Amino acid sequence: MVKLIEEIKHDASFIKSHSLQPQWYKVLKTLILLGFLVGYGYLFGWLTMLVFVTIFFFLSLLVHLLYRIKTAKWTQSWLDFVVVEENGETKPTSIGKFYYSAVIFNAILSLIVSQALR
Repeated sequence: MVKLIEEIKHDASFIKSHSLQPQWYKVLKTLILLGFLVGYGYLFGWLTMLVFVTIFFFLSLLVHLLYRIKTAKWTQSWLDFVVVEENGETKPTSIGKFYYSAVIFNAILSLIVSQALR
């Protein structure tokens, strides 16, 4: 259990500190997601929204873990995740089409399933 907590802390630290997206974008996408969820819950019911959230976060966790494994905990390049060495340290510089396509796919699949279960 201690190892799992340490791994979660490692990932949380990476997510907070990376410069792949500007800080304002990280805040904006969080606000947009929360607004979407409230609206979705209001329009289609809170159970439908909960199904959407569960599926979306599960699929997103799978994408996160895939990237985490393939990039050796964010230290090497893989697909659209690019890491460079700068002043003797590795630094991620970009993430792109595959990652964002996977997130969009996750959202669409979550919408379809949550609506089909209504």
